[in-house]
Amino acid sequence: MKIGIPRAFLYYRYRYLWETFFKELGCEVIVSPDTNKSILKTGLNVSIDESCLSSKIYLGHVEYLIDKCDFVFIPRVSTFGKRQIVCSKFQSTYDVVNNIFRDQDIKILDFNLDKKKKETEFKAFMQVGKQLKKRKMTVLRAYWMAKQAEKLKHEEALEKQNELLKSNDIKILVVAHSYNIYDKYIGEPIIEFLKELGAIPIIAEVVDREKALERAKEITPTLQFDYNKELVGAVAIYKDQVDGIILMSSFPCGPDSLVNEMIIRKNKDIPIVNLTLDEQSGTAGRETRIESFIDIIKLKKENEVCPKQKKKN
Repeated sequence: MKIGIPRAFLYYRYRYLWETFFKELGCEVIVSPDTNKSILKTGLNVSIDESCLSSKIYLGHVEYLIDKCDFVFIPRVSTFGKRQIVCSKFQSTYDVVNNIFRDQDIKILDFNLDKKKKETEFKAFMQVGKQLKKRKMTVLRAYWMAKQAEKLKHEEALEKQNELLKSNDIKILVVAHSYNIYDKYIGEPIIEFLKELGAIPIIAEVVDREKALERAKEITPTLQFDYNKELVGAVAIYKDQVDGIILMSSFPCGPDSLVNEMIIRKNKDIPIVNLTLDEQSGTAGRETRIESFIDIIKLKKENEVCPKQKKKN
């Protein structure tokens, strides 16, 4: 049994959970390759213009997998509880894919997480196991192993980031969803460019999520988008440990545009640059902005050091 997983959207957040679960069930996991021009082009061709860049990329990955596996895993994530919703693109993924590729031989392995309707993650995975005709105890064990793997990987990432925060080098908090940051075609080049400039990228999504959600309430008690709330809380947690913030979102993401504006207005005491990722392949403009941003931070740090040295003299 071959299960295809698109390397886009929530894959970057839940990859260890999903991959471990299917492997423990004895399935072969086929993940689509890193985003490239071909995958992006396919996504653009099947999407409506109003879709965000991340949605277009996702559809390109789905199309790549159609004839390479027995099922394509399409998770639908809706709510995590009262006033804890996610963007509509995650709620509508199954229906969008089912409609766009209805004329192709695609078999979807569906998954539904909607805590508001008491459809928990545990129930969703048990249902997936049932669809694959696996024994209940086998599915239970696979889910337990998957949760352990997810927890371990997140703890390792947190530990590594905490070590990076101890550095005296320039540290930049990158506030973006994982599917933008880790995508090798649109987001990872920015992370690598920061490293080339001698800066240390601190990833906002790598955070204690429960603490981040609590800190987000201090800043805005009315924000409902759960993944965005984590990012807002991460800014509050990391802000005093970094030298600047880069906000990175895909065009034209509605929730991100609102949240980024709020972050800018509520954090006027730290340098912030807002980057929008689009389908244009050129990176020169973004790199120029980032380079200027780092130069400004370096100058600011030098000006902070000089008065102290003069005072000593």
